[in-house]
Amino acid sequence: MWVRNLSDKETATRKLEHIKIVLERNVEASEGTLLNYVRLLHNPLPELNFDEIDISMKLFGKKLNAPIMITGMTGGHPEVTWINSAIARVAEKYGIAMGVGSQRAALEDPSLENSFKVARENAPNALIVANIGGAQLAKGLNLEQIDKIINMIKADALAIHLNPAQEVFQPEGEPIYRNVIRSIKRIVDELSIPIIVKETGAGLNGVIARELWEIGIKCFDVSGLGGTSWIKVESLRKRFRRNPDGFPDHWGNPTALSIIDIRTSVPEACIIASGGIRTGLDIAKSIALGSDLTGFALPALRALSYRGEEGLERLLDDVIWQLKVVMFLTGSKKLDILKLTTPLIWGRLADEMEILGISLEELLRAKLRRILTQKKR
Repeated sequence: MWVRNLSDKETATRKLEHIKIVLERNVEASEGTLLNYVRLLHNPLPELNFDEIDISMKLFGKKLNAPIMITGMTGGHPEVTWINSAIARVAEKYGIAMGVGSQRAALEDPSLENSFKVARENAPNALIVANIGGAQLAKGLNLEQIDKIINMIKADALAIHLNPAQEVFQPEGEPIYRNVIRSIKRIVDELSIPIIVKETGAGLNGVIARELWEIGIKCFDVSGLGGTSWIKVESLRKRFRRNPDGFPDHWGNPTALSIIDIRTSVPEACIIASGGIRTGLDIAKSIALGSDLTGFALPALRALSYRGEEGLERLLDDVIWQLKVVMFLTGSKKLDILKLTTPLIWGRLADEMEILGISLEELLRAKLRRILTQKKR
């Protein structure tokens, strides 16, 4: 396996340490996405042929062949350049989106820029998303620096990641979040490319999404609880100053609930569902709950590291086929039809929706409003 060839000196760097841990250890939260409390009704008479199913969509003016983004995970070290290169080639081949990891390191050390630039070099037509942290904005990252990270990869959009949980548990972290919203508003007012605000495994919620919507953010990546827990990753580094106790496995807003909460709070927003998305059925359920597309990182990184680009392609082939099967068996010829599907919701997810005061009828109205808004554009 690639990561075992790293020297002790190299693995001492934080980015390489993170990759080593996520490849070799159990870093997923034991608390699930709550997608297991969603069922899609089987249609025994779908009135379409399997090869008629169309899973293409548009995002930020670019066509995607599938509602999938390989979300930002790495960059910022010469030893991980090949990862962004390989993901980019596969994204270009499959016509899907990709994000890069935080580009902060390249701002601090220009010699690391190539670990990010390879994304656009290997995917000249793909939708590529740049990435910077909310904590860095709060510390005073200026527009010239932001332009630099966008131009570095000729990005189609910029993701601002929020990771307060990781920052507060990471010994080297910067839990500096005062004035982040004001900093985001400043960027919205100055930049012309779309901006995505994303969490990093602990989930966004409707209240924050509404507040961000009102300052001009139109797209959200929920990155909910149920996938990689960065608190857990940091705990596995065994460098905590304090005992994390039960935080790694249980802290955050589950992905399914986060999708519903944001869709009903900002019905017209673009929503990317990530955080524990592992199968085509997960993708279909997420879209039926109100997302526009989905993202994953850990499965892609593991497939690539263990089996190379062929492994990543196999993963995508399987996930895309699974999504098409679900659409066929629900009579959904296109994604908009799947979006209008009424999901059956029960158990903990239904209970938590009730606690938040969200009804199924409200969710259905919000999903319809999103579709009608898109058709007007």
